[in-house]
Amino acid sequence: MTCINRRDLALLALRAGTGAVLMAHGTQKLFGWFGGGGLAGTAAAMEHMGFRPGRQSAIAAGLGEAGGGALLALGLATPAAGAAAAGAMAGAVSVHAPAGFFNQGGGFEYPAFLGFTAAAVGLAGPGRYSVDHATRHHFDQPWTVALAFAGSALAAAAVVTRRARAQEAERAREEQRGE
Repeated sequence: MTCINRRDLALLALRAGTGAVLMAHGTQKLFGWFGGGGLAGTAAAMEHMGFRPGRQSAIAAGLGEAGGGALLALGLATPAAGAAAAGAMAGAVSVHAPAGFFNQGGGFEYPAFLGFTAAAVGLAGPGRYSVDHATRHHFDQPWTVALAFAGSALAAAAVVTRRARAQEAERAREEQRGE
């Protein structure tokens, strides 16, 4: 008889809770569920926030959150799931950063917390109560941790940098028009 391991149970709770929150946010963006804007509304919002093209940005953010969240909750391809969700949250942090840290002022506290939590689970591994464990960690290999997090960091840096450049170009155009 196998004894229940508290660490594995804690990882299950952390994965399921974080994954569910991320899935909910992602489905708001993709499908308009839970009061979200859906793909059209999210694309327009992404354009307004400086993420261009808006539709592709909305799809990427929605898939990073919903897909990464679903995989985290299941404990499937856990390093890639954690990295994808953390990368998506890096974009959200860049949007909220000008408002400071705390959430009540519109700051980046909440997306940073979700991103750090997803990253931590991706690095720690899914635990015994997971699909990865059931498949003998076929999608959870040591090399996938490095590859997933390096790829996610590079992609997030590229997206955030591209957004910053687009915002700077927009400010320059506004200054030329005398606004």
